[in-house]
Amino acid sequence: MHFTSTLRQAQRQNLTGFDPKAFVAAAGQPANDPWARREAWRYTGLFSRANRFKGSFPGLGIATVAFAGYCGYEYFFLNDSHGHADGGHGNGHH
Repeated sequence: MHFTSTLRQAQRQNLTGFDPKAFVAAAGQPANDPWARREAWRYTGLFSRANRFKGSFPGLGIATVAFAGYCGYEYFFLNDSHGHADGGHGNGHH
């Protein structure tokens, strides 16, 4: 019984002296980032998030308007005027 408790203690001790919790605390963002000014251009002006995705679908706006116009034209001007929707052909239709 004494051997297992000693074994558990040995597993908990860090033999190298490396403390992962201290490393994570020290590896955060630096208070004064020397590259911050050189990185700022990537997120402003022409390279902002809105401008990066503006040209993703270049013809989508024109295509949407053209399709809506065609659907409206078809609905109002290309209606079936000779009665095909009344029940089909029959009884001296032609």
